[in-house]
Amino acid sequence: MNKKRTLTYREAISEALVQGMEADSNVFIMGCGVDDEGGIFGTTQDAFKRFGGARVMDAPLAENAIAGIGVGAAVTGMRPVIVHARNDFLLLAMDQIVNHASKWNFMSGGKLDCPLVIRAIVGRGWGQGAQHSQSLQALFSHIPGIKVMLPATAYDAKGLLLSSLRDNQTVISIEHRLLYETKDSVPVEPYFVPFGKGTLKRKGADLTIVAFSFMVKEAMDAAHRLAEEGIEVEIIDPRCSSPLDMDLILESVQKTCRLLVADTGWSSYGISAEVCTRVYGQLFDRLKAPIRRVALPDVPTPCASNLEKEYYPGVDALVDACHILLDNGREGNTTEKLLPAEHARFQGPF
Repeated sequence: MNKKRTLTYREAISEALVQGMEADSNVFIMGCGVDDEGGIFGTTQDAFKRFGGARVMDAPLAENAIAGIGVGAAVTGMRPVIVHARNDFLLLAMDQIVNHASKWNFMSGGKLDCPLVIRAIVGRGWGQGAQHSQSLQALFSHIPGIKVMLPATAYDAKGLLLSSLRDNQTVISIEHRLLYETKDSVPVEPYFVPFGKGTLKRKGADLTIVAFSFMVKEAMDAAHRLAEEGIEVEIIDPRCSSPLDMDLILESVQKTCRLLVADTGWSSYGISAEVCTRVYGQLFDRLKAPIRRVALPDVPTPCASNLEKEYYPGVDALVDACHILLDNGREGNTTEKLLPAEHARFQGPF
């Protein structure tokens, strides 16, 4: 019987790494700062203390080289975990990720696997600006041969990471910095959350919100506010953008007949657009209102705090969109006026 206790998101990641490394001696961690006292927001400290520098290895700021080492190690039988303090840094390793990690199994006729795990963090808030706060899940979800997970809770962070350490395909874990101190009930023993299997976070009959990453938390807060008005929102967390659990999404929309999609990435050409297209293709006649989306405006992330406050949508934007879906006549603004409390507590440097 699994014993449960409350862990933060970062503690759950740390525990998953240690348990995964204990279970498989081929697992090792590599990245800039994974062995220092900060330990990537505290997620690699315990692994370094337990296994030392032979399996938790600091690396220089050479993202493409790190990815190349990871690909080479993976195709020869190891299970590397590459860690980047920002998911923006993956752009410097696109050749290795897109042209090699994602394709070796296909190009070798199934003779070579590339069991590479890449952890990358979205650095929203604290003036991170245009080059350090992007949510790039749509970009990587577009590439066949890569799985993309976006854990929104400590429970999913541990379970999905443990699953990725057993998977023979390249997996990218996109972790949102504002989730690191959130807490959830997490079993002590190892457990495995399957890829492509979403979760029903909240039942409701009036409309469905499909939310990714940090927007799951925002959607839950919005649902509580709407419940005070007698509006019951159903919330789906797909957990992964690739593979995407469309069966769960379609089942919910079949019931509520209204859909709002909330993503941490940009609106155009993103995951929200993909969800909308698939739902329109299969449930067009069931919808009682056009699908709405809450996502980032199509401009780079501003650095100035006053602009940043206007840039990120949050609870208010979700509540307004739900009212419009339900034809309650509120054409409110689409951005939260204040950043979440997690932003105010953050002390830096990243």
